[in-house]
Amino acid sequence: MSALAFVGDLSKGQPTNHSLRTARLAAWLAAEDGGGSEECHAAYNIALLRWSGCTANAAGFGELLGDDVAGRRSMTAGIQPWFNVPRHLIYPLAQIHCEISGDIAVMLSMPHVVEMGLRNIFETYDGQGIPGLLKHPHVPVSVYRVALAGDLEAISRVHGIEAALTYVGNRSNVKYPEALVQLLSRFAQDWLALLDSDELQPLDSRLSAALESTEIPLTLVADVIDLKLPWLAGYSRQVADLARECGALQGLAPNVQEQLYGAGLIHGIGRAAIPNWVWNTPGRLDASAWEQVRLAPYWTWRAAQQIRSLTVEVNLASHAYERQNGSGYFRSVADQAITVPQRTLAAAAAWTALCSSRPWRAPFGKDEASALLRDEAKRGHFDPVIVDAVLAAANGHRLKAPTKAVTVLTDREIEVLARISLGESNKEVARNLAVSPSTVRTHVESIFRKLECSTRAAATLKAYTLGII
Repeated sequence: MSALAFVGDLSKGQPTNHSLRTARLAAWLAAEDGGGSEECHAAYNIALLRWSGCTANAAGFGELLGDDVAGRRSMTAGIQPWFNVPRHLIYPLAQIHCEISGDIAVMLSMPHVVEMGLRNIFETYDGQGIPGLLKHPHVPVSVYRVALAGDLEAISRVHGIEAALTYVGNRSNVKYPEALVQLLSRFAQDWLALLDSDELQPLDSRLSAALESTEIPLTLVADVIDLKLPWLAGYSRQVADLARECGALQGLAPNVQEQLYGAGLIHGIGRAAIPNWVWNTPGRLDASAWEQVRLAPYWTWRAAQQIRSLTVEVNLASHAYERQNGSGYFRSVADQAITVPQRTLAAAAAWTALCSSRPWRAPFGKDEASALLRDEAKRGHFDPVIVDAVLAAANGHRLKAPTKAVTVLTDREIEVLARISLGESNKEVARNLAVSPSTVRTHVESIFRKLECSTRAAATLKAYTLGII
């Protein structure tokens, strides 16, 4: 869950411990508000997961604000509140966000109160929130607790505690109940000081349940990472599968093969910190944009400082863009400083990228991609022996046959779903499949009905989680 929180914080342009700090504040507030361990646990987990839908609507925020990361950073810090953005523009983005985060709670078998808190995370006391279907007393109390904790943490960090308390006080009985604001105000200074002085010590016994860790499949983390850019759908899973198969062909130890698989799934964590316009830029990047790209694996490496259970995988993942001749990033290490697993992951990621579609080019065919990767090896970027192993694995030299998922979707619906997951419009799908747009629309409606979702982002997440595509 910390991995999802980390990705969400990067997507919002927040410090990497924002969600963890908010979770503790929310749990403390729930306890002082008379909540039992179940309510404290709910507040804690909602705070960890509330930004888990941020990658899914990053493309929309990029179009709306220009810079999806910086724009949302301003919104979170109260500089540019979301309610200043025209409602008809923000509503569909909030809908995607809430559906994704709510679905994640279901996938993790979270209690119903956590799911409902996430699905209604933007509702407010006065009923003017997003989508505005609820108002007090029908808004879940966990929504108020998490919203208050999050606003206190983010605004006090940027503007100071007095400004934060003024901000939340001005929104009493508008965004959250006045009584809860007053309760928070009594403890805010002490709680923030406690977080700043000793964040890693356990909370008191009343909140012990809120600290129980919930492990989740890394494939879900990979899918959430890839939602940031429509053309990345399924990319991390493909890198992970290829890296593990390549490790097996090289005779690497089984535990190293699994580390390669885990690293492949999460090697794109740091991508969330970089605005979409950078990734979508065709042609050569200028120095400023390129410097942001070079920071992506750094942010991946930073995850190891927070997610202790993934230290090995994260450190391996942060080497995905290093090169044998030292021309890679972010460390620019070379030769023997790059281990065999690190070389394997780098070559597997490069091959998968060559064979994947990008906004500025079509995917390369296997023969052309093989030639390009071998040429890179000749130029000193990759280990030629490992490139041979990657190409062998990519061409079917596997140790076991992959299993096919059982699905309620028809073959044609799966084909349509695979295309919309990559960001194609109905017209583009229709043209590529030689059918009418109305036929595509009918298939999409059927897909949504069968998968019980209402947005393309949610359908994509479910499809990869269930192994449909």
